[in-house]
Amino acid sequence: MKTILLSTAAAVTLIAAPAFAQDAIGSVGVTYANPSVDVVGSKADADVWTVDGSVALPVQDWTVTLNGAVDHMKAFGEDDTSGVVAAHGTKMWAPDVRAGGFVAANGIGTGDTVWTVGAEAQKYLANATLTGLVAWTDADAGDIWTVGGDAAFYVMPNLRLNAGVAYNDIDGNTGSVDAWTYGVGAEYEFENTPFSLGASYTRADLDAADIDTWSVGLRYSFGGGLQARDRAGANLGVSAITSVLGVR
Repeated sequence: MKTILLSTAAAVTLIAAPAFAQDAIGSVGVTYANPSVDVVGSKADADVWTVDGSVALPVQDWTVTLNGAVDHMKAFGEDDTSGVVAAHGTKMWAPDVRAGGFVAANGIGTGDTVWTVGAEAQKYLANATLTGLVAWTDADAGDIWTVGGDAAFYVMPNLRLNAGVAYNDIDGNTGSVDAWTYGVGAEYEFENTPFSLGASYTRADLDAADIDTWSVGLRYSFGGGLQARDRAGANLGVSAITSVLGVR
């Protein structure tokens, strides 16, 4: 199953390109992240490289958004590669409101696949985008409910700042665990080019551990710039709402 998931994620990432469709809007990027896990005073770091892609396609009155990513992580002297794919179906219910649902499959650890389904909505303002979602994840550790929100503000058309928060209720066999995740980020698109630089910081507070993650990345957009990607639904993804799972 993990091989299938990785192949699908790679395929979605590669087809998220300008040639995919004339009306497609989206991006592809590469990101480096350095998560640091603190468990009862003991810290461990990891190095994670990610290649991802997202594309939004109009289908009659609906928009289909496809996300794919492949992560390569090095931690504790070992390497691991995982993949994630997601599909979103949304519709503009008002001139400035988009809403719909999604399904995501995330391959983690020893090859287990974690499935997530949920509902999402966006409100578009003149210089901002508000995003919210509710999701349910079926994991071996138990059921996970997530409620989150993100606010993105455009200081300039080519500079976006965002902040997000999510609450996770993990209901496992040994009891319930609460987790809060907070995140801030920025993306700057170089003028008259399709390239942008992004950086972010997230912190996940769990009962037994804290996870701090810094990341930086380079992105190539097609079909439009930063705000055009927002308006088209190309920025939809579970990762837009910071989550302890990291599923997109």
